[in-house]
Amino acid sequence: MNIDKQKEVVGAEIKKLESAGSSLSGKMRSVRDSAFTRFPLVFVLLSSFGLVATFYGFEKVIDGIPFFTNNPYMILITGILVLLFTGALYKKLS
Repeated sequence: MNIDKQKEVVGAEIKKLESAGSSLSGKMRSVRDSAFTRFPLVFVLLSSFGLVATFYGFEKVIDGIPFFTNNPYMILITGILVLLFTGALYKKLS
C-alpha cells in the first residue's frame, strides 16, 4: 500500500472518529442538561457543599500553621496581597 493510500485511509478513519465524538458529545450534553433541570436542588446542594468544604479545608490548613494562628492579622495581610497579586496578573494577561 502506498503512502497516499495510507493517508487517505487514516483521514477517513479520523473523520469517522470526529463525527462519532461530536455525536456522543451532543447526547451527553442533553443528558447533563436534563439531569440538571430534573434535579436542580441536588446540584445546588452539591455545589454548595463543595464550596463550603473548600473554605473549611482552607481554614483547617491555616489553623495548622502556627505563624498564622498566633498572628491573625497576617492572614488578612497575606490574603489582601494574594488578591492584589492575582488581580495584577489577570490585568497584565488580559
